[in-house]
Amino acid sequence: MFKGWVIDKIDGRQTVALQNIDEARLPEGEARVRIDWSTINYKDALALTGKGPVVRQFPMVPGVDLAGHVESSSDPAFMPGDAVFVNGWGLGETHWGGLAERASLKAAWLLKPPAALSLKDIMALGTAGYTAMLAILALENHGLKPGTDTILVTGASGGVGGFSIAFLAALGYKIIASTGRMQEADYLKALGASDVIDRAELSSPGKPLGKERWAGAIDSVGGHTLANVCASTRYDGAVAACGLAQGMDFPATVAPFILRGVTLYGIDSVYKPNDIRRTAWERIAQLLDRTQLERITHERPLADALTVAEELFAGKVRGRVLIKIDA
Repeated sequence: MFKGWVIDKIDGRQTVALQNIDEARLPEGEARVRIDWSTINYKDALALTGKGPVVRQFPMVPGVDLAGHVESSSDPAFMPGDAVFVNGWGLGETHWGGLAERASLKAAWLLKPPAALSLKDIMALGTAGYTAMLAILALENHGLKPGTDTILVTGASGGVGGFSIAFLAALGYKIIASTGRMQEADYLKALGASDVIDRAELSSPGKPLGKERWAGAIDSVGGHTLANVCASTRYDGAVAACGLAQGMDFPATVAPFILRGVTLYGIDSVYKPNDIRRTAWERIAQLLDRTQLERITHERPLADALTVAEELFAGKVRGRVLIKIDA
């Protein structure tokens, strides 16, 4: 038996509880992993609270991130005792995820941590840090350059936003942070933002084209915010979209794209091939400032997962929540 959060649907209603689970119920997989650390991402919060249709199969153990040690494996690439981690691949949606003491996983999903990062580091970063780096790689590949280009980061007080700011600052970019919690301005400037603006500047319907204010942006908000971000991006600039905190809609016009040549990049972190994942994690290992990591992250026990999810939607969570699994 092992402990884990289980989401189920009974008579059309979703239920969620921390349960003792028989290991015989674990899904098929080449590797059995003892989980040491997980996280609470926005998607996990949607699943735990039932506020979004994340879970596609029931019953489901949520948690899109996990890190731990291999207990057994039929794949020779992984031996008992190996440190491994997983981000995405349908965890918490179609396959049991990381908010539990055990997992059974496809070996193809497993990565070994870069030498400079511990499993705790990797889960403190989690999908948020990994997604932030994927967005930065897209902007770099577009041709944006530190020292000369200004980058806007929306949803700045969240995990993706915080890591985006910290990594961009380490690279030498000038950063504008957009947040709905202006009381966090000192925190965002400590991460590396040079200016902090209220999200209200961007969250309402705006003009098809605005003043050119930034060369690029990382947006985890969507909705009117993303439309306004694109409208104020400079000629030949780029926006990396990776979230939907405001909504899934995109109430924009084609004006920024056909009059300024703005490029909108979609950032998917779930099904990226492993070579891209390794590139992203190696870049993170090179840039990571552990002082910033500690500033962004705080730790909670497995039993607090649902509470954390509720706090996230109440606007009470800053940065990242690391979940310690007491296996």
